[in-house]
Amino acid sequence: MKEVRSKTYIAESTISHTHSAQKVTNRETLMRIALSGIFAACIILATQLRVPTGIGYANLGDGVILFAASLLGPMAFFPTAIGSGLADLLAGYPIYIPATFLIKGLMGLAAGYILRSEYLSLLRKITAFVLAELIMIAGYFAYESLPFMYGMKAAAGSVIPNLAQAAVGIVLALLLLSLLGKFRADIRMKIACKKGN
Repeated sequence: MKEVRSKTYIAESTISHTHSAQKVTNRETLMRIALSGIFAACIILATQLRVPTGIGYANLGDGVILFAASLLGPMAFFPTAIGSGLADLLAGYPIYIPATFLIKGLMGLAAGYILRSEYLSLLRKITAFVLAELIMIAGYFAYESLPFMYGMKAAAGSVIPNLAQAAVGIVLALLLLSLLGKFRADIRMKIACKKGN
């Protein structure tokens, strides 16, 4: 009888532990989705602050993308791709949506991968941000060079504005991290981002 009770207790304890772990996992998933939606919306808003460049526009969205990557890690791909793609739609540049989705998503993915560590040195931040912005500059140059777009000569004209946008994005991201960095650990703990080196 004691053995049956013991087995019953172990089974109930296992079920209770599994149920508790599932609740935590569900909460973390909901937090990730909610935070991704918030960042996608913030990216849309920041991208609306734009300066025309002749064949496109420069904007402040990159700063939010880089900040999102520091919080979400590699999963920043999704809100950065979706938010930036929707921003192009709202701005009246639907032809850019496929390229923007991929380019900005890769920016979030690459920066997020480098910034997945709990401790972020200045060198790590700058490395992640510069790599992400190089993806942006090279990606738009390649896309705008395509025959159905503007061609290589016209695409070369967007490199300087994109460099300026990259510089502003890096400065904005560093500023956001310095102002909101203390909340980073709390948010990452709530969404259970994995630690890295």
